[in-house]
Amino acid sequence: MHIKVNFSGRALHYTEEEMAVVLEALRTADPLTQGRYQQAFQEKFQTFNSVKHAFAMMNGTAALEVAARLCRLKAGDEVIVPSHTFTSSAYPFAKTGAALVWADINPATRVVDAESIARVLSPETRVIVVVHLYGYVADMPAITALAKERGILLVEDACQAIGADIDGVKAGNFADIGIFSFHSHKNLTTLGEGGMMTVRDDRYAALIPMLRHNGHCAFPGERPDYWKPAMGNVDFPELEGERLWPGNYCLGEVECALGAKQLDRVLTINAEKRLRALAFIDALAGYPELVFHRVDTTRHNYHLLAARMDGSVERRDDFIRRMFYEHGVKCVVQYYPLNRYPLYQKLGFGRADCPNADDFFDHMISFPFQHNLTDEELEHMLSAAKRVLDQQRAGK
Repeated sequence: MHIKVNFSGRALHYTEEEMAVVLEALRTADPLTQGRYQQAFQEKFQTFNSVKHAFAMMNGTAALEVAARLCRLKAGDEVIVPSHTFTSSAYPFAKTGAALVWADINPATRVVDAESIARVLSPETRVIVVVHLYGYVADMPAITALAKERGILLVEDACQAIGADIDGVKAGNFADIGIFSFHSHKNLTTLGEGGMMTVRDDRYAALIPMLRHNGHCAFPGERPDYWKPAMGNVDFPELEGERLWPGNYCLGEVECALGAKQLDRVLTINAEKRLRALAFIDALAGYPELVFHRVDTTRHNYHLLAARMDGSVERRDDFIRRMFYEHGVKCVVQYYPLNRYPLYQKLGFGRADCPNADDFFDHMISFPFQHNLTDEELEHMLSAAKRVLDQQRAGK
């Protein structure tokens, strides 16, 4: 089978300027981690996202692991997470011993909202994790108000939504902790992996470098020789007297150099993808059996292009099958409701009252939509979609 339009694992092509930055970092970075490029990337991200503190991480999951530690969860505590998201949004919090509680999505936006979260709140709720899936920013003003009213920590998983905003406030800036990913699929990607963590609380900011890098810190007082007793100290980061386990989640200097450079054009990438998404959606307006989420504002960066197909699951599967085997267009289905996975079932989190998430997964189609799609590939995908839909209508 010849694939004409692949659902690629790579979101974009690097420019000559971005590749030059990588080569320069390879030549000059010393050390190759925890150096001046990391500092520059963090500072540039702070300016880009208008946030007080930003910390580069080796990936978005690592940032979520650190966030889960900062939440200081215990057995009996509950963490609300969308059932419709990637697994990294959830399992770092389960590892603390807390219980996961699944929230449903809004069928129109495909993300959680204040109403779906409120339905599963309990006196044991300590953390709410909001995921801006597909690149669309959830209703953060309402969710933030709900969290503040209840005194609940709010973690914003903006891994797919870099640069998207609500009324000028960028994704990741509404919550206590913001999480970003620069994975190969994302609109900003740092050589395959990478991430960023943002916080407003100065107490968190003081601890994150230790949490990120093995508990490393300075020895108290002066040392007559820098190597006595060792090159550096190692201790527990402590928050309000509670010890937190550190890890090693550092992002390399080369990746940081590239990330800082890519910040210069990520909003352009977002705008170009949004323009293409809207054109694709509008070109299929005569086929209402494909229901897209059309957003003509910077609230959506169209990291992905997903639709719900009305009708049976078999009709959805027939569409994907024909697109692939007859036209070489590889559509996929995302994201398996987390409560259906064996991992969460084995942990006792296999039950969820999330009918919208279940329905959307069982009827969704994710079209190839990486930034590096050519005009020819996009036109072929559009023509193929129309042809398959016409055939389905004709009962062929």
